[in-house]
Order: sequence, then C-alpha cells, then structure tokens
Amino acid sequence: MPVGSSRVKMMGILNVTPDSFYDGGRYANLKEAVERAEIMKKEGVDIIDIGGVSTRPGSLSPSEEEEMRRVIPVVEAIAGIGIPLSIDTFRSKVAEECFKRGVRVLNDVTALRGDRNMVSLVRDYQVEVILMHMKGTPRDMQRNPEYKDVVKEVKEFFRERIDFALQQGIKEEKIWIDPGIGFGKTLTHNLSLLRNISSF
Repeated sequence: MPVGSSRVKMMGILNVTPDSFYDGGRYANLKEAVERAEIMKKEGVDIIDIGGVSTRPGSLSPSEEEEMRRVIPVVEAIAGIGIPLSIDTFRSKVAEECFKRGVRVLNDVTALRGDRNMVSLVRDYQVEVILMHMKGTPRDMQRNPEYKDVVKEVKEFFRERIDFALQQGIKEEKIWIDPGIGFGKTLTHNLSLLRNISSF
C-alpha cells in the first residue's frame, strides 16, 4: 500500500525463475512470460511485478548476470503493454537496467539495505519503491523467527526505513510498504499482521 493511500491496487506477480515457491518454472520461458502478462492485463491488474530471483524459504540467489538474463528480455518484451512494471530485485545494476527500459517501481525485499547504491538510484530515476520487511535472508528467514510483538516491531522497522528514504531524497508519495507475510514469520506472526493490517 502506498504511504498515506487508501485505494487498493492489484499487483500481478510474474516470476521468471525456475524455483519460486508457487510458480517456479511456469513462466521462465520468454513466450510464456509474455502470454502470462497479457492474461494479467485482461484480468485487470494495476501493476506487473517481474522477479528473477526466488525468495522462497531456503533459496539461494543466482548470479547478477543470471538474474539479468532472466528479467531483461521480459521487461523489454512487455514494456509497452500499457501497465506499469515493477522489478523485484535487491541489486542496483539489475534495477538500473530495468529503469532504463521503462520500469517505474522497485520492489526491494531488503528495503534498501541490500545494495548501498540502490537508494540514490531510486531517487535519481524518481521511481516508486516498495520497502519490504524481512527478518534474516531467504536462506535462513524461517529458522525459528521470534518477535516480542511482531506488529510493533514491523512498524518500527518501517518508521526507520521510511525516515532513511526521506532523508536520502526519496519523496514520501513514492514509498510503498510490504509487511512481508511469510518472510521471517511463523503462521501466528502472519495472522497477527493480517489482523492488524490497518495499523500500517
């Protein structure tokens, strides 16, 4: 949800990976990815989020070159689809190549912590950014995650990350937040976040 916004938008997820937890391998082929994007458009999505790195529990990241090989052809193929595109990456080089090709949203699971060059890139290209909460990394995030108060701690995380982004020159209206359901949380944590989603 955008900071300060009440309108719900629908994001279509297009994973071009062989190992994502739900649709890994389904759209790794360029033709299949483009066809899926067209279906999403007909279904009325507001934005299409393209991801070339699986973040399922226990996953390992491919090389930067492999991530680029997966996402750039897809971005180029659907850039003119008529729907805003988002790139799900924590690598600034991948993000910049996508921004150059018309992508206007960064979906960063590290909330601008994974690559020190990312924040200036977001600012300079004036794109929107989704800051996601994740405890740990995809490889270890589900190894007994603990919180005293998950809602309070996630909110505090967002206050710090939003303040950081603002201090670096990113405009408030460009910032979205994602509580990271399933990213370093147990089922109980997830349900608590969902029950209290309006507090965000």
